[in-house]
Amino acid sequence: MHKSKYWEATFEDCLDLCAKVSRIAAIVFHNKYGNNADIPARDGALDYGANYANQIGFQSPEFWELMRLYITIHADHEGGNVSAHATHLVGSALSDPYLSFSAGMNGLAGPLHGLANQECLNYLLNFKEKYGEGWTKDNIKEFVADTLKSGKVVPGYGHAVLRKTDPRFMCELDFANKHIKDDNLVNLVKANFETIPGCLAATGKVKNPWPNVDCGSGALLMHYGLTQHDYYTVLFGVSRAFGVMPAQVWSRALGLPIERPNSFDLEHLRAKAEAAQK
Repeated sequence: MHKSKYWEATFEDCLDLCAKVSRIAAIVFHNKYGNNADIPARDGALDYGANYANQIGFQSPEFWELMRLYITIHADHEGGNVSAHATHLVGSALSDPYLSFSAGMNGLAGPLHGLANQECLNYLLNFKEKYGEGWTKDNIKEFVADTLKSGKVVPGYGHAVLRKTDPRFMCELDFANKHIKDDNLVNLVKANFETIPGCLAATGKVKNPWPNVDCGSGALLMHYGLTQHDYYTVLFGVSRAFGVMPAQVWSRALGLPIERPNSFDLEHLRAKAEAAQK
């Protein structure tokens, strides 16, 4: 095949992968938590988010709407994250999209990436275990102070790239305000948003005290009964397919080269060190 045609086969593979990944994820869910002999069939009358939700056993139209939002805001953000970059890196060697996506999913498994929403959810649950349902904003301030004193960070606040409130978090907040009333855990997410940035900014050590997307997603999933925390990364993976697979097609269409890190010999490093000393 001429290299100018590589994108065509990649395009077909990427379409197939996006079509199949939700079914695979549903099988994973039922193998782990349910009855694998009774997986709901795919329904051609439903959109992708509703179909996926239905396959893992959720028939609520509100949860279907949440899945539409979740898949959209978790698809990708410019390729700089671990899973998107890993997919691009492996694909740059002309590995097929299935192998490239598998590499991205392995990258997604780290606690600083695809497990981040579980970390945020655990923070919320640990807070509620200590203060109960009748918590106050003063309790939030105390919990933040105790967390920082212990040498830990407050999960979900700050972002490596963004220097403002993550717009994806605001999408989650808008969804909650529209669809969810009187849920103590969701209300805690809102109260944290109103309280924690000020606590972190007051330390003078935090450049970005604003919440990111992981702050709210776990609480929303919990509200609708998706309590299997280990599965959240799989859910993230389904979403990520819709960001990284189109990027694979563009990589082939544009003829992008294999990706390599910069490498320097000892003389170059010595010269840089000497320049820095001056």
